[in-house]
Amino acid sequence: MTKRIVVTGTDTGIGKTVFSAGLAGLLDGFYWKPVQSGLDEETDSEVVARLSGLPDGRVLPEVYRLTMPLSPHRSAEIDGVAIEADDLSFPVLPTPLVIEGAGGLMVPLNRQTRFIDIFEQWRLPVILCARTALGTINHTLLSIEALRARSIPLIGIAFIGEEVADTQRTIVEFGGVPQLGRLPHLGPLTGETLRDAMISGFDLAMIAGGD
Repeated sequence: MTKRIVVTGTDTGIGKTVFSAGLAGLLDGFYWKPVQSGLDEETDSEVVARLSGLPDGRVLPEVYRLTMPLSPHRSAEIDGVAIEADDLSFPVLPTPLVIEGAGGLMVPLNRQTRFIDIFEQWRLPVILCARTALGTINHTLLSIEALRARSIPLIGIAFIGEEVADTQRTIVEFGGVPQLGRLPHLGPLTGETLRDAMISGFDLAMIAGGD
């Protein structure tokens, strides 16, 4: 089984935190978001703790907690903090670990380093979360190319939103990547509805099938 999985997205606000919560819960693992930007509302780690069903202690603390809901590099500058790439070494744990990035691959952590640079160092398998809405073909195919240019292993695409069959097929065919499944927008969004949607919408064996 894959012990560590990075979840990233083609953009911000896609729903990758909800997907990460569902995935960490299904894997009965740990969740870690190393950099959190924005503290006024519920943080991503708090969302995961509420939705995943994981026991206390399975949502690991962030390395950087930044005040403003901005790109990490700018939020850190406002807070007077310098994000150091060396501080973002992933923990080694006895059970699976889901690691969530912030925004998309090219989001800056500081004036020299982007998330994709960290992912390249880690060499961990990645799940790319993509919208099904208009514009996703361009964003998703560019993200796939960026990962491949760095030889970052890509498990596949997790679509989020209502089914748009041709769009999903187009991305999978042009990108040459597996479709892992689709997570619809849930109402109400609870731990129970999320778990049911993950079980019915995704092939867990495909996601966790190899290191």
